[in-house]
Amino acid sequence: MLGRIGAWWGVLGVSLLIGWAVMRLTPIALEAWAMPWGWLEWAVALPWLVFMLVGEGYRGFQKGFAPRVAARARYLREHPQWLHVLLAPAFCMGFFHATRKRMIVSWAVTSGIVLLILAVRLLPQPWRGIVDLGVVAGLTWGLVAIVLRGFHALTAPTFDHPAETPEKADAVG
Repeated sequence: MLGRIGAWWGVLGVSLLIGWAVMRLTPIALEAWAMPWGWLEWAVALPWLVFMLVGEGYRGFQKGFAPRVAARARYLREHPQWLHVLLAPAFCMGFFHATRKRMIVSWAVTSGIVLLILAVRLLPQPWRGIVDLGVVAGLTWGLVAIVLRGFHALTAPTFDHPAETPEKADAVG
């Protein structure tokens, strides 16, 4: 029972974190639409939106982050420990009890995102809204991918993605 609670808490917690970001950024992205746009804004916004959908949404979330979160949630279901269950969202994101490489990448990517958030806050509208529009689109894609992959991993008989845990034989099933 502890493992099931931890697994679902991990997927739900990561989903809530991403959903919270979408909710906070959406009004800022929408503010940009209230301003007049010239050719330059459109020339930046459209490629940026496509780049974020493909790069962040599809490649980053659907192909990388979502299956990893799901695999780690499944691992947590099968190998529950109280601390891992309590901190299940952080566990599922690979911040601890992961391979050295996974932890370095998880912490580095998160630090980079925080720095980018701080930098984007300095941009005036409509530029901040244009950036946030792409981010919201990518995060929304990612949120859907996390929910779908998480549900699949926790209900299917098998889930073929490594959990990237420190054990030598990283169980996939």
